[in-house]
Amino acid sequence: MGGGMDFSRIFRKRFYPKECIELSGDVRLFEGEHMLITQWKTLRPKKELSHGLSLYLPEEGLKISKFLRADGELLYWYCDIIDAEPGENGGTVFTDLLVDIVVYPDGKLQIWDLGESADVLRKGDITAEQLADALKKTDALLRIIYRGSFGKLQKVLTDAEKGVFPNADVTLAGLLSNGKSQ
Repeated sequence: MGGGMDFSRIFRKRFYPKECIELSGDVRLFEGEHMLITQWKTLRPKKELSHGLSLYLPEEGLKISKFLRADGELLYWYCDIIDAEPGENGGTVFTDLLVDIVVYPDGKLQIWDLGESADVLRKGDITAEQLADALKKTDALLRIIYRGSFGKLQKVLTDAEKGVFPNADVTLAGLLSNGKSQ
């Protein structure tokens, strides 16, 4: 990657619905070489979901979000499988690779949008290479969850809510190996 990513502007690109929007309202709580932590209010208000925090790990293709209700209660942990690339005019474009893993407060797990992924592939809107990449990243995250290490990633966002942030050079491997957040 060489020198980390440019988080001066962040964009969310989606295949379904097809869109690429700048997340200009997101507050950057922490920017490191290997990660970005943001706080945000939902773009399209929903009954349940009000706001949250996201941990971007672009090198690993992961975006872990803490989805919160208006009263601050945890709705669930939402894990996007993503791709990150430099934007045409600076910043970073985070492409949502469709597959999502949702972890509920009770630890129950769901994998979302596998059928949608197949539909988007059939239509030719996502390449086989991109979808293969998404499946590998999904597998890697599921292994982290099944090994019982997901709590170390959750802690990054829980700490960020309290104003406690990781070292700038912490990678996913670093977060998982020592679990230290400072």
